[in-house]
Amino acid sequence: MADRRHRRRHHEPSRSGLRPLRSPLSILPSLFTIGNIFCAYYSVMSTLNGKYDQAAIAIGVGYILDGLDGRVARLTGTSTEFGAQLDSLADVLTFGIAPAILAFSWGIDWMGGSNAHSLNDIPLNPVEQHVRSGGWIATFAFVICGALRLARFNVQSLKPQEGTSSRYFVGLPIPAGAGLIAAIVHFWKDPIATVGSALLWSVLIGVTAFLMISTVRYHNFKELGIFSRRPRVTLMATAMLIGLIFRYSEPMLLLLAVVYAASGPCAKLAQLVRKLPVNVPAPGEHAAPMEPRREP
Repeated sequence: MADRRHRRRHHEPSRSGLRPLRSPLSILPSLFTIGNIFCAYYSVMSTLNGKYDQAAIAIGVGYILDGLDGRVARLTGTSTEFGAQLDSLADVLTFGIAPAILAFSWGIDWMGGSNAHSLNDIPLNPVEQHVRSGGWIATFAFVICGALRLARFNVQSLKPQEGTSSRYFVGLPIPAGAGLIAAIVHFWKDPIATVGSALLWSVLIGVTAFLMISTVRYHNFKELGIFSRRPRVTLMATAMLIGLIFRYSEPMLLLLAVVYAASGPCAKLAQLVRKLPVNVPAPGEHAAPMEPRREP
């Protein structure tokens, strides 16, 4: 996502930094973006019909289309302001609204053993009522934080970047946050029906939303240049990863999503630990001798 919009703003033939929509070929990248929007619509409709695994897979397909439109725009030289704006709207739909609806319907709406579409459809005790209300708040916060994350990125991409800043995302990218929710649903499939699990699910969604608007850095693997340094090794590793995902999609996608989402906080924690002062005795100084233990 970040690399794609950066490329779309790479040329500067107009005041906005992007080419106007002129040639028919410039529509080609937007076709991938429209496919991304279709994935959002299909995911929402699948969620409403109770087909949660299909909804999660649709978000994953949208993730792929989200990366292809930027590459097509770069290869064809058809970066446009229209495409960039359409892409931002598509990201809010596919990686904001669709996973939020999926998260609530799969993780909160079945609480108590029945799929209820409003707070008054089934009797709820006070604890269940509070957990359900917290689920509403957490999923809505996910949408808002995702939109704020996109807006911040759009503003930062217009500014000149330092050499090291292009290697990192500031905050968890919204496709990664949506991918985490989709990967969990794709792995477990069966909806959450217990109050405790629904509460933990709401907390996880809230933490994911916070990571998106935080200043925690996440690696932008597209800028590491691994393929240019070791193309054969990277190609082999990519082929093996695709094969593992194709054969074991549930555990592999969950592992990738969890590892990437946790990599930012873990790297931040390691950085804070390295900054802690270490008490090293100065040269010539020795620790005070311990007094001998006296027997009573």
